[in-house]
Amino acid sequence: MSEEKQKVKIGMYWAATCGGCDVAFLDIEEKILDVIGIADIYFWPVAMDFKKADVEAMEDKWLDVGVFNGAIRNSENLEMAELMRAKCKVLVSFGSCACMGGIPGLANVADRKEVFRKSYHDSCSTVNPESTEPQIRAEVPEGTLTLPEIWDEVKALHQVVDVDAYVPGCPPNTERIVDLVGVVAAFYNEGTLPPKGAVIASEKSLCDECPREKIEDEMPPIVRVHEKEADPNVCFLSQGLVCMGMATRGGCGAACISANMPCRGCYGPLPGVEDQGLAALNALSTLIGKEGEKDMSDEERKALLKGFRDPLGTLYRFGLPVAVMNKVISEEVE
Repeated sequence: MSEEKQKVKIGMYWAATCGGCDVAFLDIEEKILDVIGIADIYFWPVAMDFKKADVEAMEDKWLDVGVFNGAIRNSENLEMAELMRAKCKVLVSFGSCACMGGIPGLANVADRKEVFRKSYHDSCSTVNPESTEPQIRAEVPEGTLTLPEIWDEVKALHQVVDVDAYVPGCPPNTERIVDLVGVVAAFYNEGTLPPKGAVIASEKSLCDECPREKIEDEMPPIVRVHEKEADPNVCFLSQGLVCMGMATRGGCGAACISANMPCRGCYGPLPGVEDQGLAALNALSTLIGKEGEKDMSDEERKALLKGFRDPLGTLYRFGLPVAVMNKVISEEVE
């Protein structure tokens, strides 16, 4: 009898994230049986009782594929990212937070001191008369307690360790997870992998798969999503609603758009685009007043842009840590 083929050894971990990426794996339903047929999971602490020591005990590169979701926000996140990199032959950045920094990356508009001040002192629901803040070490009768050190800056996974492939999305949809399973299957059956740095998503923009009618008129004054009931058949931009689809990879199945909500940009920039937010801003500038075709006064431009209340949170909701200008540096002046 021939020797039974060894299954692919998989490890999965989450860092600074909400947990939705782990839950998304369960959305593949019966496809999970395909995973079980070709792979065994040796580390997935959110689902089973695995310990850090279990991974530390593995030989380097013993795991075949590591799936890492979440941004790098603190010292523990970095430690686990480096550990997974050391133990995995292939490391996959999974989800918007790992690929781009995600929602946690919006903390880069402040430093740690400012985040702590707002969270533990100045928020309207905080009662903290002793001005207590989290400490890295604390001595208690039972011994020494430790917490990870929060960083001033949130980073994407590839900014701290080498990454082999990317699966964007908040979270990645079922089809992209099935594609990832296909990558694991190809590794199991043929020993092949996608090119280094491959992004498992569409090469085209979301606008290319959007079914809405495109209207060539100039963009009307910008409004927020709660201020207008959008026509489900017409391009959001034509209705004055900022949509990131023109600067975002497709591959999500236009899920938000199908729910009559503009694209938020969670699948990241198009191939060859360094800064998704700048690309979106450039596209918007050509639509507002049809740049080059119509002279506008400052008052007219202000009226058009009045509803654009949160440019940073709109253009960089998921990708601030990987943007050209990706953080705020605060300097105290004595």
